[in-house]
Amino acid sequence: MKPTALPHKANFFERFSGAVTKATGSTPAFIIALAAVLGWAISGPLFHFSEQWQLVINTGTTIITFLMVFLIQKAQNKDSLAIQLKLNELVAAHEYASNRLVNVENMTEDELKVIKKYYCKLSEMTKNEESLQQSHSIDEAQENHEHKKQKDKHKHLKP
Repeated sequence: MKPTALPHKANFFERFSGAVTKATGSTPAFIIALAAVLGWAISGPLFHFSEQWQLVINTGTTIITFLMVFLIQKAQNKDSLAIQLKLNELVAAHEYASNRLVNVENMTEDELKVIKKYYCKLSEMTKNEESLQQSHSIDEAQENHEHKKQKDKHKHLKP
């Protein structure tokens, strides 16, 4: 089953969070924030460094930080999902890749630890190999390892 192309209809919050995240991560946004802090600091003597003067910066930064956490997390969740889907496509498309890794982000921590053990074993198997170009899959790891070693050996023996 091949997925059909979906129309790009982002909801308001998705568009808003993307735009705000992009804007706040820019150089002009940093300059504006720096100017605001410098303006507040310079105005200190004018307000005799009062508690209200301090409360202005504390309240402002707390509110902005609180709201930005949610906006950034929304954008991060979307980016993370897009990356996972791209990786799933690569895993699904590669002949020797393990299809067990498609949707790996939804596995439990214990399941991920088991997969990590397989990769540690694969790493040990390849430590003494001459070629760094060989790759391995979790499925049939030993068989693929031997097949690739033989293939590499024959390639080096040919005149």
